[in-house]
Amino acid sequence: IRIRLLDGQHTFGTSYITTPLEVAQAISKQLSKEVVVAVVDNSIWDLQAPLTNDCSLKLLKFRDDPLAKQVFWHSSSHLLGYAMEKLYGSEVPVQLCNGPPLEQGNVSLPEGDLNKLEKIAVDLVKENLSFERIELTINAALEMFRYNPYKIEIIKKLDPGDTITAYKCGDFIDLCRGPHLPRTGMIKAIAMTKESSVHKSGDTSSAQLQRVYGIAFPKKDLLKDWLKMQQEAKERDHRTIGKDQKLFFFNPLSPGNAFLLPHGLRIINKLKNFLKDEYRVRGYHEVETPLTFNQELWVQSGHWDHYSDDMFRLQSDPQDHENRGSISLKPMNCPGHCLIFGNERHSYRDLPVRLAEFSALHRDEPSGSLGGLTRLRQFHQDDAHIFCTKDQIGEEVQDCLDLINKAYSIFDFNYTMKLSTRPEGYLGETAVWEEAENRLVNILNSTGKEWSVNDGDGAFYGPKIDVMIQDAIGRSHQTATIQLDFQLPKRFNLQFMNSSGELEHPVIIHRAIFGSFERFLGILIEHTAGNWPFWISPRQVSVCSVSERHNDYAREICDSLKINGLYADLDITDVVLNRKIRLSRLAGYNYIAVVGKEEFESK
Repeated sequence: IRIRLLDGQHTFGTSYITTPLEVAQAISKQLSKEVVVAVVDNSIWDLQAPLTNDCSLKLLKFRDDPLAKQVFWHSSSHLLGYAMEKLYGSEVPVQLCNGPPLEQGNVSLPEGDLNKLEKIAVDLVKENLSFERIELTINAALEMFRYNPYKIEIIKKLDPGDTITAYKCGDFIDLCRGPHLPRTGMIKAIAMTKESSVHKSGDTSSAQLQRVYGIAFPKKDLLKDWLKMQQEAKERDHRTIGKDQKLFFFNPLSPGNAFLLPHGLRIINKLKNFLKDEYRVRGYHEVETPLTFNQELWVQSGHWDHYSDDMFRLQSDPQDHENRGSISLKPMNCPGHCLIFGNERHSYRDLPVRLAEFSALHRDEPSGSLGGLTRLRQFHQDDAHIFCTKDQIGEEVQDCLDLINKAYSIFDFNYTMKLSTRPEGYLGETAVWEEAENRLVNILNSTGKEWSVNDGDGAFYGPKIDVMIQDAIGRSHQTATIQLDFQLPKRFNLQFMNSSGELEHPVIIHRAIFGSFERFLGILIEHTAGNWPFWISPRQVSVCSVSERHNDYAREICDSLKINGLYADLDITDVVLNRKIRLSRLAGYNYIAVVGKEEFESK
């Protein structure tokens, strides 16, 4: 068989005998040590699985490819499952549920058991055990995993004629599609980091499970770097800094919702004002839609079938015959913006119509998924929807990308883009989806920036461009999004009169720049470590009087700074000057203005 490599060169092998690992070994010994997984004709492939036909072959290394990292960590999670069975199997029944790889390595276990698990895992690495793929019938799988109700539940969801794959590592066997590392010896550094209790699938009525977190790398230096980054991340934790700088707080009487304090809201208002200035220049119109809508709206939009479990529902008045049915707090703005567009007749000359909104959104997130500002039940988003013709898509998406680039350049954020394509359960026709995806591919290619494909992760109504920013310590955060939608205009029968005098459906571009303001505030806190750039700082100047007789002039100075648009705060307390200065520094003021005898006499 003929095998085409990534650099365009070709090599040859024998069908059903030659493996990707053998190809790597023929190229170089070093490559064979570093390669983690293969991609054969766009399909992910075990390194030790024989090639069958003429094909293209990519050999992925841990340091170069996110997919290789996922496979490496997936194999590491199997190793952790093996370690758990070894540690507890002889004392208590261990029923493993699942072990997905987590990008950040993130029973209550008895104290000291994490260290025991880590030692067992290290020993399994030293044994250099192979990962072997096994194919099973449904009946064979049911028999093999009869002791584990979680695996039985997974198996019973499959069609009776399906072939199930599992992987064997030593004495350990688990259901898995794969692929995996060839051998455990490729894991050179492994650490157990924490454990927690979770409910299966986030359902609080289901059995409680114990989750163990770990991290693994192909080099020990990478683990050292990761541990260092974790320590720095802990010091930058937005929950700690937010509390110290009095930016926000949480209260159990309103779980999953943030109380934004004056200085925290100052930062968010700066972000909003930046966008409002851009909106004026770029032709956006700010609107505000109701917080509550009848269920009929969500059924019409298609969100009810895909999103109703995540909505807060309010029971309507049974005497209100005009609005019978369930009333919900809105989790997104797009259906409301469709009602605004549909409220008037439109000509092609009116398009594009760009509607922006900052009002509150509500999503009924599981309690276990809540954490600081990163995921809330109430949040505010820089939502906008552009209603345009097909011919205007390119220009409008380019303008969105230009705004994203301008916004992130201010904060020195590096970012990457991903094209998220048609998911399972999508709405509409395949041809329409392919047209939309091709349009976004052409736009992304025209930017000259690198981008990647995230297969199957599009919204149910259309493909999207997701933007991932990288913070000061190298972590990635998904923030901005641009989504093409050919479905909602049809579902709401939105129309405009084209140049030929015929009615036509517009296209909707959903877009957000910062995303959730609360979440972006959390990202900014950790990116800056609370050391705010002057322009967005919530505490720009602290005006401190030396003594009581200078208080009036200090107040005058502070008022003057406020009139000129600065965030200035006055400290005329009766504590000594050195303590005032120290407290101002701890609070994070950019400048401290001391007002004393010399300043008063030279005013």
